[in-house]
Amino acid sequence: MVMPSSFAKGSGCPPPIPGARWSPADAPVRPLLLWVRTGTAHVRLGSGPVLHLRAGEGIWIPADGRAERAITTEPGTVAFPLCPHAGVGARGLSELTRFDVPSGWQDWLTQLFNLQVTPFSGRGYSPKAIEELLRRPGSRPPAPPVVGQEPSPQGFASPAMPRARGARAVAEELMRDPGLDLTVERWASRVLSSARTLRRDFLADTGLTFEQWRLHCRLGAAVEFLAAGYDVDQVAAQVGFASRNGLTRAFKGQFGLTPHEFGRGLFARPGSGGLTQRAAAARQTDDLLRMMRETDTPAAPETLPAASTPSHTNDIHVLSWMYRGSGYLDIGDQRYERERGVATWIPADMEHVTGLRENSVSLPLGNARTADLHLTAPLQVRFSPAWDDYLMFCSISARSGLRPDDHNPRHILDLFAEQVAAQRALSVPMPTNPRARAVAMECLRRIGEPGGTHHVDVGIEIHRAFRDETGMTLGRWRYAARMRIARDLLAGGAPPSAVARRIGYAHLPTFSAAFSRFHGLSPRDYQQRESERNQ
Repeated sequence: MVMPSSFAKGSGCPPPIPGARWSPADAPVRPLLLWVRTGTAHVRLGSGPVLHLRAGEGIWIPADGRAERAITTEPGTVAFPLCPHAGVGARGLSELTRFDVPSGWQDWLTQLFNLQVTPFSGRGYSPKAIEELLRRPGSRPPAPPVVGQEPSPQGFASPAMPRARGARAVAEELMRDPGLDLTVERWASRVLSSARTLRRDFLADTGLTFEQWRLHCRLGAAVEFLAAGYDVDQVAAQVGFASRNGLTRAFKGQFGLTPHEFGRGLFARPGSGGLTQRAAAARQTDDLLRMMRETDTPAAPETLPAASTPSHTNDIHVLSWMYRGSGYLDIGDQRYERERGVATWIPADMEHVTGLRENSVSLPLGNARTADLHLTAPLQVRFSPAWDDYLMFCSISARSGLRPDDHNPRHILDLFAEQVAAQRALSVPMPTNPRARAVAMECLRRIGEPGGTHHVDVGIEIHRAFRDETGMTLGRWRYAARMRIARDLLAGGAPPSAVARRIGYAHLPTFSAAFSRFHGLSPRDYQQRESERNQ
């Protein structure tokens, strides 16, 4: 199924990209690979010199809890931080290392960011120089652990996830990186909760205290990394134990054997299981680091293999954008096509599979709570290539610690609402005369500028085409388009004052009067009616 055609150029040019910084709260003791697509980034580790990275340059920042990281980007910069699961790059570089990112590798690294922050998995990445750089095989759900029972190389079952929003956000971050060593108080502050509430939610939803849950998570990761061939000291550091002895005591208490005994036993049992997603990610970045150290950088692969997610549901709406190529969204027996430049809201609580075809790249742009967006079916809009850098910046801000100081997670929802409203304005009758249609599209592009829709210079022929082909004068057509956009924005929850500004009215009373004349209801009354209908 192909979704309705989209508004080709959104609502004009994208907003400017602001500067960003890596938040200290989101910079724990783990390695980070940062590369710059456009603009300039500044990196400093501890009291060392500031390194300036420009487009096409990257840097490897090792895990070092003693040295504070300072990472900032200038306005207009798109810089991708690759900071995946615990232990990634454990066998890689131990010093701050700068490197070049050839243009042929940039889409691969963009896709790697996508694979690290979404449920996508991909197979078949080549050539040998990067081996399994982008391979993310899914892990099989093993049997639950039994104290004294030898662990499987596939790890053991993940602990139950808490349902409360704040506790679940903490749990998901710990599942991605069990080595994060934050106090309960710091975790609580990150999810706008209290330590007492966080502890209560973990115990109520999982039957485990926060400390027990985190230990279970860390031991599962330890099993995976031991199975991947990392030594005990490396594993202890990767999964959050202060020393080798601490890991050994906890591991033996859970399984009845030491990590060394477990690792030694694996070599006596070849073929006992493949690497888990987390362990494979560590291997992938180790391959990347080897590539960085090569004198002659290998040629980038010519093909990006296809990728897909397992069938799953989300408890929030997720916005996904096709940066390159094409893909699809399967819900039940319906397939929704996803083309280059199209952003798609994937509704919450719907089981679905998202796929990417060969030579395709997608990125998540953000999420929306069900209370903020009423969505019962996928919703799409098309962005022009002029939006590429800005949307990449939105994805990075939504899924990493590199974001503006005033980052607002709702920003992408507001931006998308404007785009959808502009798209839906096309339901206003459009003239078929090519020149008149071009004028109509220009009016829609400039509809948010104060007086912008009245600054399009047209001749008598255009006015006649509007009257003959839409039944409205150009002025009346502009008015109808603005009111249609206003209606959709209000239905999406935007306050009337914000809607007035977005469609070019300098004063709320003027907008309210115009809206009431067109729809027969004031903006507030219309919004109240739509809210009651959706309850």
